[in-house]
Amino acid sequence: MAQRFGGKYSPDTQGPEHGPQSGPLPMAQAPSKPQRRARFVGFLALLFFIPGFTGDGRQMLLSLVAGGLVIAAAWITREGVRAAEEYDSRRVARRPFPRKIIGAVLMGLAMGAGGLISHTTPLYPALFTVAGFVLHLLAFGRDPLRDKGTEGIDQFQTDRVARAVTEAEAHLSAMKDAILRANDRVLEARVDRFSDTARGLFRTIESDPGDLTSARKFLSVYLLGARDATIKFADLFAHNRSTTARTEYEALLTDLETTFASRTTALLANGHTDLDVEISVLRDRLKLET
Repeated sequence: MAQRFGGKYSPDTQGPEHGPQSGPLPMAQAPSKPQRRARFVGFLALLFFIPGFTGDGRQMLLSLVAGGLVIAAAWITREGVRAAEEYDSRRVARRPFPRKIIGAVLMGLAMGAGGLISHTTPLYPALFTVAGFVLHLLAFGRDPLRDKGTEGIDQFQTDRVARAVTEAEAHLSAMKDAILRANDRVLEARVDRFSDTARGLFRTIESDPGDLTSARKFLSVYLLGARDATIKFADLFAHNRSTTARTEYEALLTDLETTFASRTTALLANGHTDLDVEISVLRDRLKLET
């Protein structure tokens, strides 16, 4: 009978020191296809840098400017793609800063500067500028230009939730960065799984900003403690690979997952109860009027 290959250093091994797993460990999220395209755009700067070293001083200056603009366009476009993907993943979101549009402007200027290297008349550089701007927008699209899911929601409450979620996301990012020092893929995936559970609570609060008061300690106190514990554990585990510390840390993540999942379920149930009350009151009013 075939058996799955595994060993001490296999990433999915569930030995006694790892403890039982409550579910499959998620894989680390790879950059999306638009993000990879934005990275590739940065390499196009070489097309401007190389010819600059074979011409005169004017051509060299223009090539350096064009290459620098391409690199800047690639970087800000990649950030814009990330912001747009985060916007799409949320049910309630504010419109992001228009980074992709700015990236398109920079790319157009880069193409225009590149056109000036071999053309002294402004016609062709102007056409290259327009072409670079349009092609960049066609490749990456434009940024979301309006808020999503904010109709009928108090703007003050929405801003409070946005700030709280941004702070909570910073704690999760710090946890992910810290656990990398442990050099253990299973632990990295374990932190990713907890992050997914925590983000489920974030999305619930975003859909109903009134839940922020009852869940604030989860977004601040609990996540801050989880971040500090992760930093201390990663430093200790990288030094002595303590099995006891690993077991205690995984138990902590399990407790946090259970607590966050329970709070998310409770908030969803409370929202359903509030909806039932509103429907009941509305029906009673309709009966009285008819």
